[in-house]
Amino acid sequence: MTQPNEEMTVTDPYQVLVTEGTFGVLDDGVIAVETADWSNGLVAPMTQGALVVTGINTGYVGVTLLAQDSPPAELAADTWDEIAEVSLHAPTGNLQVESLDLGPVANDPALLTPSGPGWYRLRVHAQGRETLRDKTSMEPVEHYLLITWPGRWEDTVILRTSEDIERRLHTQLTNTVKGPTPLSESNPPTRRPN
Repeated sequence: MTQPNEEMTVTDPYQVLVTEGTFGVLDDGVIAVETADWSNGLVAPMTQGALVVTGINTGYVGVTLLAQDSPPAELAADTWDEIAEVSLHAPTGNLQVESLDLGPVANDPALLTPSGPGWYRLRVHAQGRETLRDKTSMEPVEHYLLITWPGRWEDTVILRTSEDIERRLHTQLTNTVKGPTPLSESNPPTRRPN
């Protein structure tokens, strides 16, 4: 639960179209996929924004958004299969959940970046990723809760694990995930097509 003086914005669930097993938490539509850190198997932070890895390959998932001005006071682990927390950068302060094919699911970037441009922590809660692994589902069988709050860069933290995350972590040489590598001028990030 949040403290009474803590500001937050929570949404009703959105249906987000997933293609090729991902949807974005993108700042101004930038997809810097070549900088993505896929090591934890649930959320891949990039130099700008992040990609969320789904169980289904194609179809719709349910996503609820919660933006706060400070870290959550409690961990809602009982109802979620997997929970991971990463740092992400929003240099324009226009961080939004996006289908990589259809664009933003809401037209209010303040939902995820209430403090404007800067660094945020993103906690991704997932439920149902094993239900239809690598299949298509036009009805959501997977659900996600995304919580953001302003915060400096910190290592990735796995708060609740699954066999999938355990497999990915086992293949890593270390459990410490490094931050995204800055892009060079000769390798700019791509933008989602309009």
